[in-house]
Amino acid sequence: MSPTEVDRGTDRLALRHYPAASPTAPVAVVLPAMGVAGRFYRPLAESLGSAGFAVVVADLRSTGDSTPPPSRASTYGYADLADDVGAVLDALKADYADRRTILVGHSLGGQAALMHLATTPDAPVDGLALVAAAIPYWRAYPRHRLVVGAYMQSIGVSAAALGVWPGWTFGGRQARGVIRDWAASGRTGRFPTVRGVDTDAAVGALTTPVLAVSFDGDVFTPHEAADHTTAKLGRSAVRRERLPRIEAEGRPAHFAWVRSPAPVTALISDWSATLPARD
Repeated sequence: MSPTEVDRGTDRLALRHYPAASPTAPVAVVLPAMGVAGRFYRPLAESLGSAGFAVVVADLRSTGDSTPPPSRASTYGYADLADDVGAVLDALKADYADRRTILVGHSLGGQAALMHLATTPDAPVDGLALVAAAIPYWRAYPRHRLVVGAYMQSIGVSAAALGVWPGWTFGGRQARGVIRDWAASGRTGRFPTVRGVDTDAAVGALTTPVLAVSFDGDVFTPHEAADHTTAKLGRSAVRRERLPRIEAEGRPAHFAWVRSPAPVTALISDWSATLPARD
């Protein structure tokens, strides 16, 4: 499947389309985890398609088929990733206008989606599914929290010193601004400020319905981290689900669900059917 592109000035975002047979099918926009290419999500896209969704998988900036790759010249951070979500939604308006639209954010993709919705109250989105997605707050890790905290901050320091994160042991190659904001959120437990907006407070005012899913055995996004993040959603209707570990291809729990997605697809399908109708 050849991806289409969204022009973001110096960068281009790749989109993979999985159309539905029905011209009125709801749309699921999948936003991947840090360093994970959109093509990895094909089993999830096909599963959601079988459940009646049209699916679009958007490579995050500089990941997968998005270009160019991160370099020392890359200056973007979380604010830009949040804006990218809006650019993707704008690009889909011509084909999917007036359809029920949900965002399915995995890990960093979920954080970017949540920040975009919190800072763009009129975004054309009916619901947000956060799957293994949370602020990586070091105090929310029940095991080895001091080690986790020190590891995250060492990555932040290394990225700043090198001008880019090479991807050693974690996350793939990343712009230093993304790692800076990731490490800061891990240190403080708060979303970073986005263009002068207190995003953490804005999340508390968000009213978009949210489905939040976490998995047993997920060392990257334990249940406690998901709970810490969803606790910020003071006005949203939140459906919180904890699933047993899903086994697939020997992958860690944080990624295995993507390759064996039936339990998550069932939750998304059931939850999506309960979302309020558009005005």
